Amino acid sequence: MLTIKKYVRAASLEEAYELNQKRTNRVIGGMLWLKMSSGTVQTAIDLSGLGLDTIEETDEEFSIGAMVPLRDLELHDGLNMYTHGAMRESLRHIVGVQFRNLATVGGSLYGRFGFSDVLTCFLGLDAVVELHHAGMVPVAEFAVQKPDRDILVRIHVKKTPLRCAYLSQRNTRTDFPVLACMVSEWGGALRASIGARPQKASLIELPQKLSLGTASPEEIASYVQEHTVTGSNMRASAAYRSRLAYVLTKRACQQIGGMDK
Repeated sequence: MLTIKKYVRAASLEEAYELNQKRTNRVIGGMLWLKMSSGTVQTAIDLSGLGLDTIEETDEEFSIGAMVPLRDLELHDGLNMYTHGAMRESLRHIVGVQFRNLATVGGSLYGRFGFSDVLTCFLGLDAVVELHHAGMVPVAEFAVQKPDRDILVRIHVKKTPLRCAYLSQRNTRTDFPVLACMVSEWGGALRASIGARPQKASLIELPQKLSLGTASPEEIASYVQEHTVTGSNMRASAAYRSRLAYVLTKRACQQIGGMDK
């Protein structure tokens, strides 16, 4: 059982940051994963009063507040148009609508969960997280950093012209993914983000010779499979996940290649 001794609705990011420096204090988001843990939280820090629950779109980027619910990402027309539906596809299988109305993008990223569709998608989009103390950090760097006491403020996605596709394999419809795959292309370069390996998502940048214009989906998928480290758990074996890395990458490349048509 989780016990919270004190609740504070932070009046500023600085107040939230200062409170969070104490190891027994915790920032709360949607409280969907935290409430399932056990232990004692001295002070629960709520960011809901800081205006971080909006998605701001400009000509250059999308700026997504840490308290934005996953459901808002799923339904955002601008993000889905920019990502060719990949944003919606990465979120629509997560438990259910009620869950996605509460779970926040900040909590989903800050946890760096191995099963996270959210991390896999933003990694493939080359997003940047804005931290109160450390400033702007690419998601690729943030994903491999050890958790600290900083506050995740916003996520920034630049509007670089791209084609991308998101696919995942699940044993049941609303379960965690057995493997997740995000393939994106911009400027002729390809990258693949593979999540639920079952370790946290990793990013594979493909060499220039393996572009959709010069290589087949099978060749690209073979490279991604070769460079993806997988493991076994109760949902699947490492060998099965390795095969899925090939299949999902191939299908994503075929999907991207058909966008011009």
